[in-house]
Amino acid sequence: MDGPVMRIPVRGRVMPGSPDAERLERTWRPRPGLFGWLASVDHKEIGLRYIVTAFVFLLAGGLEALVIRLQLARPNARIVSPEAYNQLFTMHGITMIFLYALPVLSGFSNYLWPLMLGTRDMAFPRLNALSYWFFLFAGLFLYAGFVVGQGPDAGWFNYVPVSGPVFNPGLNIDIYALGMVLLGLSTTVGAANFVVTLFRLRAPGMSINRVPILVWGTLVASVANLIVIPAVSLAFFLLWMDRNVGTHFFDTGTGGQALLWQHLFWVFGHPWVYVVVLPAMGIVSDALPTFCQRPLVGYSAVAMSTVATMLIGFEVWIHHMFATGMSPLVLAFFGAASLFIAVPSAITVFAWIATIWTGRPKFQVPFFYFAGFVFLFVVGGVSGVMTAAVSLDWQLNETYFIVAHLHYVLLGINVFPVIGGLYYWFPKFTGRRTNKRLGIITFWILFAGFNLAFFPMHILGLLGMPRRIYTYAEGMGWWALNMIVSAGAFLFAAGILLFLVDMAISLRRGQPAGENPWDAPTLEWSVPSPPPAYNFRVIPIVASRHPLWEDRLQDSPQRSELTDGFPLIHGREVLGTTAFDAIPNAILMMPGDSLLPLLLGLCATILFAALLWHGWLWAGMAAILCGVIIIGWLRPAKVAING
Repeated sequence: MDGPVMRIPVRGRVMPGSPDAERLERTWRPRPGLFGWLASVDHKEIGLRYIVTAFVFLLAGGLEALVIRLQLARPNARIVSPEAYNQLFTMHGITMIFLYALPVLSGFSNYLWPLMLGTRDMAFPRLNALSYWFFLFAGLFLYAGFVVGQGPDAGWFNYVPVSGPVFNPGLNIDIYALGMVLLGLSTTVGAANFVVTLFRLRAPGMSINRVPILVWGTLVASVANLIVIPAVSLAFFLLWMDRNVGTHFFDTGTGGQALLWQHLFWVFGHPWVYVVVLPAMGIVSDALPTFCQRPLVGYSAVAMSTVATMLIGFEVWIHHMFATGMSPLVLAFFGAASLFIAVPSAITVFAWIATIWTGRPKFQVPFFYFAGFVFLFVVGGVSGVMTAAVSLDWQLNETYFIVAHLHYVLLGINVFPVIGGLYYWFPKFTGRRTNKRLGIITFWILFAGFNLAFFPMHILGLLGMPRRIYTYAEGMGWWALNMIVSAGAFLFAAGILLFLVDMAISLRRGQPAGENPWDAPTLEWSVPSPPPAYNFRVIPIVASRHPLWEDRLQDSPQRSELTDGFPLIHGREVLGTTAFDAIPNAILMMPGDSLLPLLLGLCATILFAALLWHGWLWAGMAAILCGVIIIGWLRPAKVAING
């Protein structure tokens, strides 16, 4: 935000095709050509970039998984070398957890938040663009080493001393450490942007108890990221220093603590599970009622359970460390907290089931994905509660049972809401419909492939198959189940490919969708599809949680004003409102397109590359250039007010 303009907002209308509408279009329209594409700060453009880039990384992580499953499909296989296998399963974990799961949800939130909240942009448009460029360059940084055989190879959890300088002296772990710090910058600035946007830019009347559940989920995840990302970034930076500067933070031989790594990593790692789950749950909570033709049952309970889930999530990280020799009192406390976290999750599940049960479900393509998600959520949650029992966790911790649980909670609970959300909001993104028949076929292939691939892993774990093994001998009793798992993985991959084909065909040949093809209740469906550059001709005034269903629900005599609001046509203006009651109190000027986010992302990447190769001079020059760009960024802009 460039700053407030002290002018009292005036209500009015902006008619389509009027001079005021044309002025809005000129003011907010991105510049044409390559410069406009690189310099764009449009939240919709950035959101779609996040989604597309995250899916590219999903495909890369999926290909790595298929190679892993070929290696494990039969005993004594030699598809890849042990060294290549270590890099494959490490990069697979890094890709799916860090480069796909959260970024794809950030894409949804970037695109949808201003539309759902009734505003024209995010609070910090240039910071929004910077978060994307940091994400893209961090992903390329991590994959650059993998391509030349120097990728991370100590698992995505990167435990010391295996990842320390003695046992892993190459560039592999340095690439991981510096790449994660760079990615942490992306996540941190993006999280701050979401928090400020919610508390500053909601439409008048959209009090905190009227925002969609997706907004609640992303808000809670963003607050968590602001707390935990510094912890894991510090851990990776300290590890890089141990490996390159001669410090001994994690070296037990010189007074360091190897267990310190696990604390710093898992105090981030467990809340991160909810960071990649709660926004996905928000997608389901907002979209499922549309197909049940009724509001979500227990909105307040679901919103509060979203907050409670994250709060308790901060207190259970040690259940990843039950086998490290901690005192029985610590184990008892964190075991109890791990069991208790099932309560708020169960509240949300019962709300979804009640919404379906008391509604009139319409079996459209997104509904199948959301209903399938509920099943996968329960399976993943039950296996998670099982490992909260300390004695059982000691038996299962290093087995494939945990691999099964992780894939249900980190892949299934993320991928199915995401694909369902893409089918749901595809008309909003593109203005076109998808193919219903092909979408339903794709769902059943994905659902069958997922459960075929990952449910047998529970049984493999109970049979004693350990995690992170390169191969196994005949006669262990694992061969048949591993072959089933591998077949399921390829079936799931075929479903993803079919989904991408459906998206491509629909993008080119899909039927026009209209503004609100699903008869949905929220604000994003009140504008054309795809939305104009300025989102809303006037900033709407909201009177309920379901502005487009008010006549149907008859919950209140008040009605939302969607056409008679605040025009704000004197430049790139948005309306600032109070944090809880959304009362207008300022007009805020937004910056236009800028190359500064791209340049800062490039210079920061050069800085980290120089640190990787110990090019101290280059690192110093890149740091100075970053400082110069930041100074230029912070220079007060001249605000021109038309009229």
